[in-house]
Amino acid sequence: MFDLKNKSALVTGASQGIGLAVAKTLAGAGAKVYVNGMNQAKAEKAVLDIPGSALAVCDLSRADCADRLYEITGEIDILILNASIQYRASWDKITDEQFDEQIAVNFKASLKLIQKYAPHMQKNGWGRIITLGSVQQYKPHKDMLVYAATKAAQENMVRNLAKQLAPDGVTVNNVAPGVIDTPRNEAALANHDYAEQVLAGIPCGYTGVTDDCSGQILLLCSEEGRYITGADIRVDGGMSL
Repeated sequence: MFDLKNKSALVTGASQGIGLAVAKTLAGAGAKVYVNGMNQAKAEKAVLDIPGSALAVCDLSRADCADRLYEITGEIDILILNASIQYRASWDKITDEQFDEQIAVNFKASLKLIQKYAPHMQKNGWGRIITLGSVQQYKPHKDMLVYAATKAAQENMVRNLAKQLAPDGVTVNNVAPGVIDTPRNEAALANHDYAEQVLAGIPCGYTGVTDDCSGQILLLCSEEGRYITGADIRVDGGMSL
């Protein structure tokens, strides 16, 4: 089960957190994994931990990000769109730079990468595209208005494309994590009072770990997940309820 031998995958934002866990999981199932990250040193360290993986360093906010990554990877079978940027600011303090960067990385880059890689999947009659959403699609955070909006937009794009690409053997799904123990959440959860407040809103009573997400993504990438498309899978301990 969950055999990805002879498959190639690009995982964006794979130098840490959920992306790194996904890259390791896909490689463990036999896939050739391209590790994308913005930080050269972090990406190089991640590759050392993932047998058979390769570097794909590129800033996804660049207008030519898809072309630059394609030059490194060539055609791939699996596209995991995990990378995102998150700024905390009240609605009336959001700057143009914060808005533009989150839109560019969290939504526009996802579309451009799908436009670049999906045609080969369609031609080949097999492909997997998975975006990483957020519990904020359903419960927006008051200080992350733009981030939440980009995740909601991305999930809408998934449903739109899933219907169009399904006849060509390409599935498109979204996995929406809740509060996961990652470097992004480390500082906020270090505040005891804030952490208690967060946990009170999670019916399961605890935060998730990265493998809670990578296991779901492995299913969606495998033949065992071939009949799942257009899905929005919540991995949030019930937080969105």
